[in-house]
Amino acid sequence: MTGLEVRVLGLAMDSAAVPQSEQAALNRLLAEQPWSVEGHIRMGDARSKSGDDDLACYYYRTALRLAETQELDALRRSEIVRAERALKGIEARSHAKREARLRSRGLPPQQWSPRLAEALEIAAGTKELYRQEPTNFTYPGLPSIQFFDTAQFSWAEQIEGAAPAIRSELTRFLEAQGTDDFRAYIQGHTVAPEADQALGRKKDWSVLSLCENGWLTPSIVEYFPATWQAILQAPVPRIAGWGPTIVFSMLKAGARIAPHNGMFNTRLICHLPLIVPPGCGFRVGNDVREWREGKLLIFDDTIEHEAWNESDQDRVVLIFDVWRPELSETEKAELTALFSD
Repeated sequence: MTGLEVRVLGLAMDSAAVPQSEQAALNRLLAEQPWSVEGHIRMGDARSKSGDDDLACYYYRTALRLAETQELDALRRSEIVRAERALKGIEARSHAKREARLRSRGLPPQQWSPRLAEALEIAAGTKELYRQEPTNFTYPGLPSIQFFDTAQFSWAEQIEGAAPAIRSELTRFLEAQGTDDFRAYIQGHTVAPEADQALGRKKDWSVLSLCENGWLTPSIVEYFPATWQAILQAPVPRIAGWGPTIVFSMLKAGARIAPHNGMFNTRLICHLPLIVPPGCGFRVGNDVREWREGKLLIFDDTIEHEAWNESDQDRVVLIFDVWRPELSETEKAELTALFSD
């Protein structure tokens, strides 16, 4: 079936019901040409007219995904725009139905759990589904959680309690030494190798390293005894050539870190904000947050994330990595053997 035949078939589907012969023709088309963008759009039209919104969404979404890999003429591009509008309409109707059902059963939106709310937003097309995408090593069976609740980590309160002392050490260091010892974050770093290289070279995103990939910087550690003792309360991975990494991260005024993914999903990344001017933000997956000085953020960096500083002052956070809480001691020992230099 040619593209013209598909478009003619689409005109025939303007009636409320879809004749079985035309449905059969579309079935044959997609069996013969599973990559057909137009075929999937018309199948979405057919399912929508038949009242099957779930299948209509499936076919429209498939058409949009296929369109990303193909060169389309003006007519096909206009059909993609129409399919996007149709999909958004169906998603909005479906979301309204789900909300009405939950309300009728005593569950208005303000009572929804965070995960249910996010699931409904993903189903409605207002949020994306973000997954772990490690750039180097994937350990199976670990849940994709954007930000973790710090309350589940017994050591988090101790580190937050040490934040004033850590900030004091940082302030004294900056007053005495300035920022000459900060270096471009990208250079040799393993947390975000695919981030914007130009940003790294300009030192708009730079770090002062106490320990990087398991190797100490004694000349820096001696300035930060309270910081070092506080972070050792956390379950940092102690693997030569791999972990831990403990650095002060400076994001210059007006700078932005492009969306990127971390390398290993066997660890979590922790941010302890120390100097945070207004206008700074951080996104992991669908979740956008502001750093609050002295309040930890613990997240999975193998989920796409980005950061920005829209203020006229520099932002500094202390970054360190910890073992994933789901890993057993046996698994940690295995991974230590695997990753050690």
